[in-house]
Amino acid sequence: MGNKKLQAWLPLLLSLVMVVGLFFGYKLGSKNASFFSSNKRSSLQEALDIIKTRYVDTVQSANLEGKALQQIMNELDPHSVYFPPVDLKEANEDLAGNFEGIGVEFNIFNDTVNIVYVIPGGPSEKAGLLIGDKVIKVNDSLLTYKGITGDVVKKHTRGKANSTARLQVLRNNKAITIQVSRGNIPVTSIDAAYMLDKTTGYIKLNKFTEHSYEEFMAALEALKNKGMMALVYDLRGNGGGFMNEAVDMVDEFLDGDKLIVYTEGLNSKKREYRCKRPGLFEKGKLVVLVDELSASASEVLAGALQDWCRATVIGRRTFGKGLVQEQYLLQDGAALRLTIARYYTPLGRSIQRSYAKGKKVYMDEMWQRFNSGEMISLDSLKSHHGGKKFTTHCHDTLYAGDGITPTVFIPLDTSLTHQHILQIVNSEVVTKVIYQYYLQHRQQLDGYKSSQEFISQFNTAAMWNTMQAIEGVSSLLKSVNAKEATLLQQRIKALLARYRWRNAGYFETLNAEDPMVTKALALINN
Repeated sequence: MGNKKLQAWLPLLLSLVMVVGLFFGYKLGSKNASFFSSNKRSSLQEALDIIKTRYVDTVQSANLEGKALQQIMNELDPHSVYFPPVDLKEANEDLAGNFEGIGVEFNIFNDTVNIVYVIPGGPSEKAGLLIGDKVIKVNDSLLTYKGITGDVVKKHTRGKANSTARLQVLRNNKAITIQVSRGNIPVTSIDAAYMLDKTTGYIKLNKFTEHSYEEFMAALEALKNKGMMALVYDLRGNGGGFMNEAVDMVDEFLDGDKLIVYTEGLNSKKREYRCKRPGLFEKGKLVVLVDELSASASEVLAGALQDWCRATVIGRRTFGKGLVQEQYLLQDGAALRLTIARYYTPLGRSIQRSYAKGKKVYMDEMWQRFNSGEMISLDSLKSHHGGKKFTTHCHDTLYAGDGITPTVFIPLDTSLTHQHILQIVNSEVVTKVIYQYYLQHRQQLDGYKSSQEFISQFNTAAMWNTMQAIEGVSSLLKSVNAKEATLLQQRIKALLARYRWRNAGYFETLNAEDPMVTKALALINN
């Protein structure tokens, strides 16, 4: 009889135990929320549901939700971002250090896709694609029409590894078909690594990807084997990326268990990142180059080395991004990159620039600095941050906020209109002329044994005179003064070197006349 009563009450007892367990489990996970409140819909979700079921016309609900989320993110801070599913893959590829495709660089001239570089050892080189080829079709998709964009070309050339891209190519005015088996294409974050002189190395890093530390170590070891005793580390234009990659790099320059950076936020506990191992370059002179486009992880690296007096920071005040983002995937394949904390240098400096006036003003301030070459004064920093300052063990005075202020300031030459020069150099007509010049003089350019030989012997005067006579180019060049013409010729020479020696040749050519690199060498050799 007792057993029968127990059997009758057992289901009810089990249900009660489950409810109590759920209740306490929920309370442990969220102290401030009410029980079962996870099923409660927000006003935003309610509104979207009403629109879906009651609106007079058909609506694309996914687009509405995406726009609503984007607007919400815009109200938070300038670096919290919503990525729709269609944009997320490319955004992740940018920091992954690789993508799946055919392994070429291209440019669009007169609505035609021109191959300007074929990655050595990549799928396209194996298939026989050459610089100078014009791509007419990929599979059955025509790529020669007015208004074609780079994104359209990427859509057709990229794809899963081992899938086939059938290219119809125009070579020497003859149409040929080339089958390319797509593969995994590495994208290095090291633009250049070479010796500036017999004992001084130079490394240029364009972003902090998943593989940047590995690439950096390979470059550092190679330079040490060439006799490097001092290093110029160029982070100009580097907008950041993965902070852990920057932390690992700093560890190669600092000894002991020194603090590199720490992060903290309202909902994120303080987390310290310290040196963990002996570094490859703990001794030897070190210079870090920065500018107004150096941000985030670049500022972590520069700030740590500046706080510990390990490096001389040269250049212009950095961007001022001291916010940490974490990516959260959503059910529909979209993602939020949400700011969860601020990062602080070893001395406790927050580098984040104020964004109280909104995203547009926040970005405009940076471009104003770029165009004017001005650096915020220490007095205005002191006033803006309530006089909060920090002193290093080498007696340097540093201030919080508004980025990293370099130890040695190199202003932009304000007699030059840099934005106008960039517009000319990046214009389709000038880019096309440089490309055609390379194809026409390839035998001559291939004759140079090294980029150093090219830098010392190639004269741009003849090429410049030719360009001035070309319709469309001459009108652009009429507006430049003598100093701007000199700078433009340096850029054109560097772009020509890029076709022959890629980014390494480009930066080696530019650096030969670069005032920051010149100053860095002077300090090292002093």
